[in-house]
Amino acid sequence: MVELPGNVRGWVVVGHDLAMELLTSPKVSKNPRQHWPAWIDGEIGADWPLASWPTMENMTTAYGHEAQRLRRPIVKAFTPKRVRSMQPYIERTVQRLLDRLAETPPGETVDLKRNFSYQLPATIICDLFGVPEADRAAILRGGEKTPDSSLTPEEAEANIRDWTEQFGKLIAAKRAFPADDLTSDLVTAEGEERLTDNELIGTLFVALGAGSETVMNLVTHAVLKLLTHPEQRAMLEDGRASWDDVIEETLRLESPLNLLPLRFAVEDLELDGVTVAKGDPILMGYGAIGRDPAVHGDSAEDWDIKRENKEHLSFGHGTHYCVGAPLARLEAKIALPALFARFPDMQLAVKPEELESQGTFIMNGHKTLPVILEKASVPVGTP
Repeated sequence: MVELPGNVRGWVVVGHDLAMELLTSPKVSKNPRQHWPAWIDGEIGADWPLASWPTMENMTTAYGHEAQRLRRPIVKAFTPKRVRSMQPYIERTVQRLLDRLAETPPGETVDLKRNFSYQLPATIICDLFGVPEADRAAILRGGEKTPDSSLTPEEAEANIRDWTEQFGKLIAAKRAFPADDLTSDLVTAEGEERLTDNELIGTLFVALGAGSETVMNLVTHAVLKLLTHPEQRAMLEDGRASWDDVIEETLRLESPLNLLPLRFAVEDLELDGVTVAKGDPILMGYGAIGRDPAVHGDSAEDWDIKRENKEHLSFGHGTHYCVGAPLARLEAKIALPALFARFPDMQLAVKPEELESQGTFIMNGHKTLPVILEKASVPVGTP
């Protein structure tokens, strides 16, 4: 059992097999409005530091038929065919970002996380949903703040008001002037696919937040691993390993999400000799699940792109499997080789142990990734 902010106690699942079982079990729900007594009774409210998670109404906080109903409109937007058709557009976006990076003077340090790993998925997901460039920082701000477990009660409430207002404005604009984008598709849907305003806001929130934050961590971790494992990078260059190997092994060892809130026991559960009471919160420990030695042996903590079994649950499993997983993989598969081809001499600007964590137990990432893209022809500081 762990204690979350606000003295909220919950259970963490760290084993692969148990996670597989619970991720598909009807005995576990993601709907706090139906299965979390503390939320239903008002014991925990909008001033809880993690209140954005139970507040939003979308496919990730629904249960049973409702989860499927809310999932259908988004699934249609991320079909394999539609994702494949995006490849040329993603390639152009990557090249534009690399061109900007190339303007960095040789020998100078640049934060690759902010200027590449984040900019790529943020640009793509905002383009897909038709978010005007002038509004993007405000729209994405809620997704950046929501994983922050250190928010004060006042900041937590303000964050919910802010992202609710920002997405409300976007929805109103698309209703008035529909365009060829996914937000317009959602707001003009009819019949069973028609969503309430709260469901539209929650759906847009999770789509844009997950579509930027998780891909950012995937790309950042993969770059860091390759910069600190030159022997494995050499395997890529001589064809002994593929970029798919890099991506899947990175997802296994360094899940973009660490602890994902929240699921709830629909009834009393007996799990590995422990009783989880009805209504108790449950967190999926994705950061540990991929490192389960029962699945990956004694080398579970090692990053090895030649590992035969790279099985992981970093995109979830079952009903709530991430609909954007194919897009995330495609973005990484295009971005990583292009980055290293453009800057083959790229190196970390600090020692690996000097990198700071993202500062949240929900996400698994670093605050920054300072790198030197190209060596200076004259040492920096030479007169």
